Amino acid sequence: MKLRLFIVVFFISIIGFSQEYNTAMFVSKSDLELTSYSKDSTANALVIYDYGNSFVDRNTFWLRVQNQRKIKILRPEGIERGQFEVKLYKGKSSEEKIENISATTYNLVNGKIVKSHLSKDAIFKEENENYTLVKFALPQVKVGSVLTVRYETQSKFMSKYQPWYFQGQDPVMYSEYNTSIPGNYEYHVKLVGGIPLDTNDVSLEKSCLEVGRNGYSDCGISKYVMKNIPAYKLEDYTTTELNYISRIEYELSVFRGFDGVVKKIAKTWKNADKELETDEDFGRQISKKSLVKSVLPESISLISDKLTKAKAIYQFVLDNYKWNGKSERYDVSIKTLNKEKVGSTFEINLLLENLLNIEGIKAYPILISTRQNGLITKIYPVLSDFNYVILKITIDEKSYYLDATDPYLVFGELPFRTLNQYGRLIDFDNGSYWEDIIVNDNSIKSHSIELFSYQDDHFTGRINSNSQGYYSYSKKKQFEENSITYKENSINNYTDIKIIDHNVNDYDKTKSEFNETLNFSLEPEIIGNKIYLNPFILKFFNKNPFQLQERTYPIDFGYKSIFMYKVKIDLNDNLKIVEMPSSVNYALPNNGGRILFNTNMKDEVLTLYFKIQFNRPIYLPEYYPYLKQFMDKVVKLQNNTVIVLENQ
Repeated sequence: MKLRLFIVVFFISIIGFSQEYNTAMFVSKSDLELTSYSKDSTANALVIYDYGNSFVDRNTFWLRVQNQRKIKILRPEGIERGQFEVKLYKGKSSEEKIENISATTYNLVNGKIVKSHLSKDAIFKEENENYTLVKFALPQVKVGSVLTVRYETQSKFMSKYQPWYFQGQDPVMYSEYNTSIPGNYEYHVKLVGGIPLDTNDVSLEKSCLEVGRNGYSDCGISKYVMKNIPAYKLEDYTTTELNYISRIEYELSVFRGFDGVVKKIAKTWKNADKELETDEDFGRQISKKSLVKSVLPESISLISDKLTKAKAIYQFVLDNYKWNGKSERYDVSIKTLNKEKVGSTFEINLLLENLLNIEGIKAYPILISTRQNGLITKIYPVLSDFNYVILKITIDEKSYYLDATDPYLVFGELPFRTLNQYGRLIDFDNGSYWEDIIVNDNSIKSHSIELFSYQDDHFTGRINSNSQGYYSYSKKKQFEENSITYKENSINNYTDIKIIDHNVNDYDKTKSEFNETLNFSLEPEIIGNKIYLNPFILKFFNKNPFQLQERTYPIDFGYKSIFMYKVKIDLNDNLKIVEMPSSVNYALPNNGGRILFNTNMKDEVLTLYFKIQFNRPIYLPEYYPYLKQFMDKVVKLQNNTVIVLENQ
């Protein structure tokens, strides 16, 4: 008995004096005493424990999902984590339910643990025709509190098994999801996000469900665990969060009834191709000569060179048809488009497909999902995931992607919204296949600056700016829509220099570049007889866009980029150099990118050259610390570079 007592006392003392969070629903004093989370010092709250258990009830055959969560409030911004919402869907013949809601707030008051329980009158419901929203707020929530929440949802809708989100807006120490799926149901199971599972156990439970006449079903039992999951924090250069938040999703593939009926729910791509071929809004709008008869002028039809003809057809569609901003595949009618001259993405690009094909240029539609719509699963066809269409043509062994919805894009350029890695090329003769959507050309932004006179403590100079590819797009659009406003806004953007005049050179919206010239004057900093000049009059990046401690999703620029900056300072006979900056040559791993900065002095002219190059459109999360350091160097170089001059 003494030995047993010692063990119990020793165990309690471990719980009492442990300086770590307790990853279970039990709330310890240590949970309340700790004030931060070592793996994320910026966290507003911490999910210490997150548990889910889903199974089909033996009696009702409803899907039951038991939820348990323990949360630590670390900052005032995290207090709102004490407010919960659970969405329950309504069907034609059934509604989801919620049962057994219980929640408690734990606080440490004068060294003692004080509990505040959720009351029933703090639970509210909001209803509409599609769902019921159940809301409840825990009492006495403040910085330092620990919250525990338990509830169970019940659903008759088995077509989509209950998904599980391991990751969210707060870091998670431990997340576990248990499933028991009857053999009647076959699901495609998809793990989304780049975080690996710590536990992925699978077993079989015999006769988990039983019906009359000796009918039964075995169940597949799964246990999934992730630990130390960083928060998903939105940052620049990404697509929709649905692409990357770590979770498990289910899509019903086959249902087997106890009566022997088998229903195949998920399609194969062969089935999907047949469905698309006969679809009124897609297949029946493709390669139909009758839809585009006599649309093209004879001057285009008579062009003999295929590439020249393709460009002319593309420009004809841009000039004569306007996109209405809609992209979904429904109510597609090329006949209506020809009449009204305004239509959706599918109407405009399938019109272009017809016009190219009738002129002997084979064009294939590619179904894609836009950046904000999320990546398409490749595991099985879900046609509703596709919300856009582009085209692919090949001329003289070179491929071009086309989209005729935007007049500021040139032949072979795609809208930025479509740069979402891959799409499904539809070929009804040979079968569809996945096509990677790759932009091979670099988009370039460059400034060439000359400082050619220094008088009365002022430099005068000229800026020649050139934007190519995606960097020219917004400039062309703004200038075309209102050239006066564009120039006024451009002048107002320069706070460190005085703009004397501003000219846009050889503007042509059908070209993938934009050129402008600005004449200016600059007043450098003068201390004593020394002139301090930061040569970066214009900056590509005012601050480092990468600020997270850890990023679990890719850095997606969409395209490769080059930034170039060149400054020529004519010293004449009145200036001499006292101090010049050092050269820099810094590279990302595996030729991922480079920073170059150097200076050169020749014939009384000082030249500084600066180049930033990103060699990939997308970088995996492993690159994040390197990119963060890379951009730190870029920003510091632009902000801290100084040339010291003095009068001769």
